[in-house]
Amino acid sequence: MEWSRTFRKRMHSFERSFSPPPGAEAVSVKIRVTSGCFHREHSPRAYEIIDNFIDKASGELDFGFEEHESGPELLVYVAAVTAGISLATSIINLIDTIIKARSEGIKRGDHPSDPLELIVRRVQKNGEFEEETILRIGHQEIIKPEVIDEHLKKSLAELLNKDEK
Repeated sequence: MEWSRTFRKRMHSFERSFSPPPGAEAVSVKIRVTSGCFHREHSPRAYEIIDNFIDKASGELDFGFEEHESGPELLVYVAAVTAGISLATSIINLIDTIIKARSEGIKRGDHPSDPLELIVRRVQKNGEFEEETILRIGHQEIIKPEVIDEHLKKSLAELLNKDEK
């Protein structure tokens, strides 16, 4: 339970720090290693790639970036639009970069090489915490950004619709 309290505080802090677009909801997208660690100490080459991407895109990204031993977490706003869920292309590209950086880092000597999970988390309006693992990606697996986008949008639509029921 302590973890979910910490998560709620992190989400509320993000919501206070970044102004949401009209009709947008705050969510967490976590890229978590299934076992071991995925942080700077064990994955310096991967984080070099991630940092370079963030530095180059800093003007077009409006998000929170949290580093954890188990992997990075992005705090983002998701807009529900007429055609479905809208997640900024730059966020999809960052997620894709993190996944590819993990693979590239392993090729260059980062450890360990356990699979990654792409997880969506959210605090519902009633205060309940929800989490869904939407993809599991091996370090040698190639995944297209369109697949990431498709899985994220489907999961986010389900999470956001739960508040309306």
